[in-house]
Amino acid sequence: MTGVLPITLEESRKIVQALLLSGKEYVCVMKLHGDVPENRVKAVLEEFEDTIYQRPPLRASVKRQLRTRKIYYIDFLEMDGRNVLFKVGCEGGTYIRKLCYDIGEVLGCGAHMQELRRTRAGPFVEEEGLVTLHDVAYWFMEWRENGDDAVLRKFIQSMEKALALVPKIYVRDSAVDALCHGASLTAPGVLSLETGINAGSMVAIFTLKGEAVALAEAQASAEEILGMEHGVVAKVKRVLMPRGVYPKCWKSGEI
Repeated sequence: MTGVLPITLEESRKIVQALLLSGKEYVCVMKLHGDVPENRVKAVLEEFEDTIYQRPPLRASVKRQLRTRKIYYIDFLEMDGRNVLFKVGCEGGTYIRKLCYDIGEVLGCGAHMQELRRTRAGPFVEEEGLVTLHDVAYWFMEWRENGDDAVLRKFIQSMEKALALVPKIYVRDSAVDALCHGASLTAPGVLSLETGINAGSMVAIFTLKGEAVALAEAQASAEEILGMEHGVVAKVKRVLMPRGVYPKCWKSGEI
């Protein structure tokens, strides 16, 4: 497989789980094991544009248990003989190799994945900021020689960019340091929030300056949070900001 592969460094490794759960997009070449009319292939691809059941393949790195994954879209691109080129947008953790196998089963001829390219991983897309390892090696050596941090920014992006698609809650400055010590976020600390938040879902807690503070589990929906005057809004699961960046505004023993 080729294409987009986000790599986290140092403290940004804390957000890996958010990236793993984010949506992906692939361009795939599927090899059919028999001759099938193009209109039949298109029709079957459309049938998979839904929530599907998948069991990870034998060579998978996760437990082989049945699970559901969402296929947001499958766009047929072209067909040459038994080679089918299509683009698929899917939920994180979807196995395209298994998807090709299942499509082949429905077609009745069998099929396997021949080539695969990831064109999007969460907020990172192929057209924006994609660099090769050769680029990274060259710029890193340039940085070591010149010490110019601007060179690093050619291939290193902020941790906040990786959280672009995670629903966010923006908090008061007075709440930040308590969150950095692992405290739960309560309603008085919330200033604003984005839609798409549900109880139990992952949210990113941000400062008003756009700095990532923590990843948390929402305890209520966005609509419910807006109506809350007290109580826990989100429980911190992963602190992202170092302690002491914002002044301490809580008393010892409060958290």
